[in-house]
Amino acid sequence: MKVLIKKISPEARTPVYGHQGDAGLDLFSCVQMIINPGETAAVPTGLQMAIPSGYAGLIWDRSGIALAGVHRLAGVVDAGYRGEVMVVLTNLGRQPFVVNKGMKIAQMLIQPVQTVDIVEVDSLDRTTRGEGGFGSTGLY
Repeated sequence: MKVLIKKISPEARTPVYGHQGDAGLDLFSCVQMIINPGETAAVPTGLQMAIPSGYAGLIWDRSGIALAGVHRLAGVVDAGYRGEVMVVLTNLGRQPFVVNKGMKIAQMLIQPVQTVDIVEVDSLDRTTRGEGGFGSTGLY
């Protein structure tokens, strides 16, 4: 499969797999910025992508950044989207987080998407779990 990209910033870097067999393509910042504790920012990659129909790009945390308390939000790039790919980062840590130009800020997995038919009904089948949600299986 081919994913076409267009660089819309001279600072943009082509997404790459860090190692053979990696699931995620590294995405890079094309700007320098600071995300203070409690702040959320959309970090530009300087890229537009043409993800093939039937697939989506799912943006995930990089473990080293997550360890610093910085996490990504809003992580779906649909096949029909042709705008700039931005990575929404939120700083849950206690220190300002410096994003440098060329820094790996997230990873993208290209995944198949199954389209479903939605059917509204009056009731659902019963399961052993039922409506049990948060903590329903215990803490340990």
